[in-house]
Amino acid sequence: MTGALDILTLAAALGCGLNAGVFFAFSAFVMDGLARAAPAEGIAAMQWINRRAPTPPFLLTWLGTGVVCVVVAAWSALSGADTRAALAIAGAAGYVMGSVALTFARNVPMNDRLEALDARDPGAAPYWRTYRRGWTAWNHVRSAAPLVSATLFIVALTEPA
Repeated sequence: MTGALDILTLAAALGCGLNAGVFFAFSAFVMDGLARAAPAEGIAAMQWINRRAPTPPFLLTWLGTGVVCVVVAAWSALSGADTRAALAIAGAAGYVMGSVALTFARNVPMNDRLEALDARDPGAAPYWRTYRRGWTAWNHVRSAAPLVSATLFIVALTEPA
């Protein structure tokens, strides 16, 4: 890897690291804070967070990193089957599967179900407990996957050409 591919690989590593941090914050303290609120307050707060999450800066950072990862993987695959390419391809696959695909497969359906609830309805509390546990567990994976991907991209950049 040299030149432009190195720059894209660095961009992928930085994007992965930034996204790992966003997801880590939710796992480390946001969900715990919401869990300590009354169910109606926690549900309402998470509904608002979910409504506000798909902002252009977040989507550009999250999905844009996915696009950069795919470009890096394809370019690396075409540039030769060496250790650097294998690390970059693994990093890209980890991010796309462990952040983007996982979000759409697990967290978004849970968010959609939460959105359909009336936060003031006492009958929503049982799902809130289930949601918090399941959503947070999957979010731990969404935190770890991009961190591992960032590491793989960094190691790829440090491998001799």
